[in-house]
Amino acid sequence: MSGSSLGLLIESLVAALLLVTIGYCMVLNRRLKRLRADESSLRETIAELVRATEIAEQAIEGLKVTAVECDRDLTNKLRQADRFSRSIEKQVELGGKVLGRLSRITELARGHGLVEPAKASATPRATQRDGAPVRKTVADASGRAA
Repeated sequence: MSGSSLGLLIESLVAALLLVTIGYCMVLNRRLKRLRADESSLRETIAELVRATEIAEQAIEGLKVTAVECDRDLTNKLRQADRFSRSIEKQVELGGKVLGRLSRITELARGHGLVEPAKASATPRATQRDGAPVRKTVADASGRAA
């Protein structure tokens, strides 16, 4: 091989390598363009994510406030229910005492013949001559008790 053919071979090899380098640069350029486009969409996605995070934080704060209000309201309702329950217990106790007194009064009245003993419920009702039930007036009932 001669010197000029060796130089031509080296230059051809350098030209081929330059063509490969240019092709590779074109591929890299396309990839960089896609990366830049993806970077832009990634920035938009990050901005949306930040906005969504802020909205979620506000919603969480609202839920915390609501939970505190519900807890306070529930506590108040439970206190009211407890007071009401105690009041009912006292009223039931007082009602029992009143019932006991009424029972003693009735027993004493029966003992003195002021009140007739209760009859069995199987006795027929008093009827008038025409078959209609007898109606007692308040005056009749109060007259008997006195």
